[in-house]
Amino acid sequence: MRATDQRISTFAAQCRSIWIAIRFLAALMPASQLFAAESALHINLGTIAPRGASYHQSLLAMGEKWRRATDAKVKLKIFPDGNQGGEADMVRLMRIGTLDAGLLTAVGLGDIETGVAGLQSMPMTFRDLQEFDYVNEKLRPRLEKRLLEKGFVVLFWVDAGWVRYFSKKPMVRPDHLRKMKLFAWAGNEKQVDIMKKAGFHPVPLETAEIVTGLNTGLIDAFCVPPIFSLAGQLDLRAPHMLDLNWAPLVGAAVVRKETWDRIPATAKKSLLEAAAHAGEEIKAKSRRESDESVGAMKRRGLTVHPVTPEVAAEWRKVVEGVNHRIRGDIVPAEVFDEVQMLLKEYRAAKAEKST
Repeated sequence: MRATDQRISTFAAQCRSIWIAIRFLAALMPASQLFAAESALHINLGTIAPRGASYHQSLLAMGEKWRRATDAKVKLKIFPDGNQGGEADMVRLMRIGTLDAGLLTAVGLGDIETGVAGLQSMPMTFRDLQEFDYVNEKLRPRLEKRLLEKGFVVLFWVDAGWVRYFSKKPMVRPDHLRKMKLFAWAGNEKQVDIMKKAGFHPVPLETAEIVTGLNTGLIDAFCVPPIFSLAGQLDLRAPHMLDLNWAPLVGAAVVRKETWDRIPATAKKSLLEAAAHAGEEIKAKSRRESDESVGAMKRRGLTVHPVTPEVAAEWRKVVEGVNHRIRGDIVPAEVFDEVQMLLKEYRAAKAEKST
């Protein structure tokens, strides 16, 4: 019996020695070799971008670069068309770990970090996209830090150019829109409340419900980038567009920090480079296609209503009347103020150069 006990004790000691040796070797082994020994990491990314659109194609190309850079150890699967639900749904799925990543507009990003609203939810703030680029570049580090603190890593930032108003019937002045039922992003109760107090009639919906809303009469107007309207053939149901640059549609691709942390540091640089390229490609294509989309829709019947200085002043008066609510309720006060400060800084420098 003693011999048996001794053999068991010896075997246990040998097992402990082997385990210690394995852990020691693992500590010495490069992260990339450890990663290669593991099964592939599947990253599921959701977006409301239409299947086949330039957004979707750039994401697919990014996924292929990720696959090649990691010897197929990281595989990105894209779910376009709002397949995973609206942006609020996708944020919830990411928080519980069902979804790993998302290409979101500022609406969805705002559900994670409200400061992002400073790039999109301040109507008629930016005179041109150069002003927006300047402010965006300055705000990005702070916003990325805040998103990281909430558990999300930013892969890249994008925009789709200006959002514009589309409607079933001609709509030029604010009073025309006040007589219509206007699409509003679902989940943003404060914005809906501000719109109501300004005399409008918002109807909260997910973007995937815009077509149904137009068909059933639930809504009469909506505000989206022209490229989105063209891809979804929304202009066939709402053949009038107001040529007013309301605000840029801002977005970013984010991934759960928990998922990102599973990727070795040696692989992350290549993945971020591929992501940065995808972001630049999406932004450049989106801005170009936004203008091209208006031409394409005009050829199939879209009526574009120009905005005179008088009409622009009417819209600006509406915005000025709600800015005190946007500051604090929609956009954090310190972010709102910084956007205004950065714009003054940019415009002053531009004016100085021109003299």
